Amino acid sequence: MLRGLLISRFQVRVLDGPPPLSPRNGPFSGEVISTYARTQVIADGVLVDAGPMAKEAGWRWPVVLTAGVWRDCVAWTDADCEAQVYQDPSGRLWDVLFMGAYAIRTHGGGGERLNFSLDRVPRDGCSTEPKRVTLKLIVGPGDDGEPVITILPRSIEAREDKLAPSPGHLG
Repeated sequence: MLRGLLISRFQVRVLDGPPPLSPRNGPFSGEVISTYARTQVIADGVLVDAGPMAKEAGWRWPVVLTAGVWRDCVAWTDADCEAQVYQDPSGRLWDVLFMGAYAIRTHGGGGERLNFSLDRVPRDGCSTEPKRVTLKLIVGPGDDGEPVITILPRSIEAREDKLAPSPGHLG
């Protein structure tokens, strides 16, 4: 009999055979063998909490950025200032948070996913001019089912439309 692992939403399940496609059982039936709570993901540094600045920028729910987005769009050191141009990490975080909040306010629709663009100086050791990057924000459940926001890189496979249909509302 085929056995495998199914990983989804930070849960790993052991499957006896292929995932069932029945809506009654859903595709994620099987024994949960491990979970990875959002709080633990933040503690491990995989996600970075935007902190109180998110509320200042207009966010109603907690916001985290992936470590990759943090490195690309927020992190900036004194060495980066010497090699490139002066930037302040708190100003760079404000830019990400403000542009994400602005995208939600100006979109006017509902949904759980939204792409938005941001001009930032790449942290590459030589750039002095900003370049555009497209990020994606996703509204999802936190550890206790509360709404939380995750900002991550826009995937290569992302569709060109700006919003996936959902009964929820961003904001």
